[in-house]
Amino acid sequence: MMTIQSKHELLSAARVRYLKADRASKGRILDELVANTGYHRKYAIQLLRHPPKQRPSSVRRKRPRKYHGDVVTALEQVWRAANRICGKRLVPVLPHYVQALEKHGEMRLDATTRKLLLQLSPATADRLLRRVRRAERPHGVSTTKPGTLLKKAIPVRTFAQWDDAHPGFVEVDLVAHGGESTRGEYLNTLNMVDVKTRWTEFLPLINRSQAATTTAIDACRLRLPYPLRGLDSDNGSEFINQDLKRYCEQAKITFTRCRPYRKNDQAYVEQKNWTAIRQFVGYDRYEGIAAYHALEKLYESLRLYMNFFQPTMVLISKQRQGTRLTKRYDQAKTPYQRVLDSPDVSDEAKRRLTEQYEQLNPVALLRQIEACQEILWKLANRPAPDDDLSEFLHDLSLRPRSMASHMAAK
Repeated sequence: MMTIQSKHELLSAARVRYLKADRASKGRILDELVANTGYHRKYAIQLLRHPPKQRPSSVRRKRPRKYHGDVVTALEQVWRAANRICGKRLVPVLPHYVQALEKHGEMRLDATTRKLLLQLSPATADRLLRRVRRAERPHGVSTTKPGTLLKKAIPVRTFAQWDDAHPGFVEVDLVAHGGESTRGEYLNTLNMVDVKTRWTEFLPLINRSQAATTTAIDACRLRLPYPLRGLDSDNGSEFINQDLKRYCEQAKITFTRCRPYRKNDQAYVEQKNWTAIRQFVGYDRYEGIAAYHALEKLYESLRLYMNFFQPTMVLISKQRQGTRLTKRYDQAKTPYQRVLDSPDVSDEAKRRLTEQYEQLNPVALLRQIEACQEILWKLANRPAPDDDLSEFLHDLSLRPRSMASHMAAK
């Protein structure tokens, strides 16, 4: 098969001979051209007799750059303050970020740059940010061990049963910080994600015992801006036990579990395990009291940053046509914005969150997170002294559960 360019070159060479040849020679030239190009005989005669007009060489028209260097610089600054999220999540919250950064003196924009920055589309933002994007980090090791003692007593919940959930129904999971080994005791993180608002709470655990897990769930419950109504976990023994089951019954919390080996049943918390924990803490091994307090300090700033300044996109519908699955998402909003939009959250809780939001600077929070990360990473892969750990566990066991204070606060 000849290329189009080769056919055009053959036509140009044959046309000169064809126009000067006699009838018999024209027939031979025409036969040769049809055999080589595959053209119909009449079409070949038309091309030889009436050559197409030569088009001028195509020159790509260069439009003047609309988004100049100041806009790109400002976009990169906001993008870094938003923890390098994609354009679809970044663009809907650009006005909030610009307002917060300008209010706290982190950014100064002239009127033209501000107008151009706020009219960016998600695709254009991604194109302008393509140069500075980072590569994805590796994944770690799963440490979930099945707990079979109470499986029949705790009902199973599937992914589809949470579509109409109200604020207060959460998924929980433990993220292990054991590095490449699961031997001995190491720190864990309790991750709690609200299904409706995507509000996220996380606390470090000195180990993955049943008592430590239940105590951390109770502490996260105090931080939620609305009552905890439902708790869904995987089938690990740190959750499927009498201690947590009794706690949920006393607090009138619906306690369910996902299906074994079906991680999509806990899609929300599994996603946050990466975006809220692994991206900031990593995959190193952490042991001991010093690492525990460093991780606790990191989470104090991280929870504010994730809930007030990190937008999420919620799946609205899924439609399958043959083998093609079309998903539609709502506009990206932060968990704080979703709480304010919810009619199920009290006005007093919304007022407290608004006052807290007005005092927060996303860039300052990022600086605090980075400072805590530097302290934490210096403690990676260091064994913990046994004496300090024993004393800490003894003090932890003497701490009372805060259920009474929680109910009084609510």
